[in-house]
Amino acid sequence: MGRMIQLTAKDGAKIGAYEAAPDGNTRGGLVVLQEIFGVNHHVRDVADDFAAAGYHVVAPALFDRIAPGTELGYDAADIQKGIAIRAKTSLGDTLADIEAAVQSAGQAGRVGVVGYCWGGTLAYAAAAHIDGLGAAVGYYGSGIANMLAGQLLCPVLLHFGDRDKSIPLADVEKIRRAHPDITIHIYPAEHGFNCTARPSYNPAAADLARQRTLDFLAEQL
Repeated sequence: MGRMIQLTAKDGAKIGAYEAAPDGNTRGGLVVLQEIFGVNHHVRDVADDFAAAGYHVVAPALFDRIAPGTELGYDAADIQKGIAIRAKTSLGDTLADIEAAVQSAGQAGRVGVVGYCWGGTLAYAAAAHIDGLGAAVGYYGSGIANMLAGQLLCPVLLHFGDRDKSIPLADVEKIRRAHPDITIHIYPAEHGFNCTARPSYNPAAADLARQRTLDFLAEQL
């Protein structure tokens, strides 16, 4: 369904992106933000799924400035590789790359952003820093609780698992207190519950979160 394209950020940097377009009518644009494993088969599957739901999807390869073409799996060695690459990224550069993806997806109308894990944190950051977004959805973003200062520029929906060892529920409550306007859902699930390639995949939680995400995007976009 999709293809690889190239994006150019405002500083001139060029990165790859996976683009997936719907077969029929388009509901709007959507930027899908990767985990620390690159734009791998799972991210492409997610993008294809949102395209099938009617969105023109762009999934930027946010590691391309550091390690172009990175696609990792979910074993311990690849997790460590992903953590090491992510540590070399800068938020400013990454937001510039996301903004380029938003502009590309904007050909389809209003644009939302959906991110997972590291991408979940980045979806929140995008809502705080990128003008013109219609909605932002974050799945289990562990860094959100550390970036709560400032005003959000669009409606935000967040998904968390109550068995997530990397995100204490105290952090979720911290987010809720700082931004009571954010819609937050908590599931009986672990970190990465949406990813079919992880042992923590939880189909019931993933299906419910997906439907809530689609409803939210339909309302906001």
